[in-house]
Amino acid sequence: MGGVTDREADSAVPAASAVPSTTPAAPAAPAAPAAPSSSAPLDLASMRRQYRAEGLSETELAATPVEQFARWFKQAATDGGLFEPNAMVVSTADTRGRPSSRTVLLKHFDEQGFVFYTNYDSRKGRELDENPYVSLLFPWHPMARQVVVTGVARRTGRDETAAYFRTRPHGSQLGAWASAQSAVVSGRRSLDAAYVELAARYPGGEQVPVPPHWGGFRVAPEAVEFWQGRENRLHDRLRYVAQEGGGWRVERLSP
Repeated sequence: MGGVTDREADSAVPAASAVPSTTPAAPAAPAAPAAPSSSAPLDLASMRRQYRAEGLSETELAATPVEQFARWFKQAATDGGLFEPNAMVVSTADTRGRPSSRTVLLKHFDEQGFVFYTNYDSRKGRELDENPYVSLLFPWHPMARQVVVTGVARRTGRDETAAYFRTRPHGSQLGAWASAQSAVVSGRRSLDAAYVELAARYPGGEQVPVPPHWGGFRVAPEAVEFWQGRENRLHDRLRYVAQEGGGWRVERLSP
């Protein structure tokens, strides 16, 4: 989200003529109010938007949460006005329950789950190895929609990882090697130097090997909530919950 640029109104008034005029002068336009100072605090309590009237009913839902997600994702990708509709907030926790979150790109989804790729030595990678329970949040604000997926993450197979890695731009492949994700780095210069060295070793057009510490996670959903903003903060929240014997139960949550 971009910042707000304040611009002061021009309050300069031209000097009046010393020669009297026989034609009555038109009344001067009122001066524009001065813009608030950039140092003035924002009134967070008054910042709110009224959401859409159209809602989400149980009768509109698909048979499975993945089918419903596919419907909403298509709308988000084509009509939602979103910069990256596949961006999602991945939240993990360590063995002591301390949470962490970051934005990651969804790269595949089907009835088996939702897939993203990362450095296994990163904070999220380490936490998922210790505690595989994870939450995915798709914040589709322009559409007044959210999707929240909770489930269990498991590593993808190396063949699946390699197949996706080959589709990445050459620079992104090098970046997966250059960055020891989540580790403290001495400065930007050392990171750029590592990339330059890799670019010399693997010039454009040459195959870059898949890093052994890099790969995918597939999140098998246990619950998927579809949130639709409504007027007066009475939002629609419909959640699919996995049943032990297979299938899904749909429940409505109070907003």
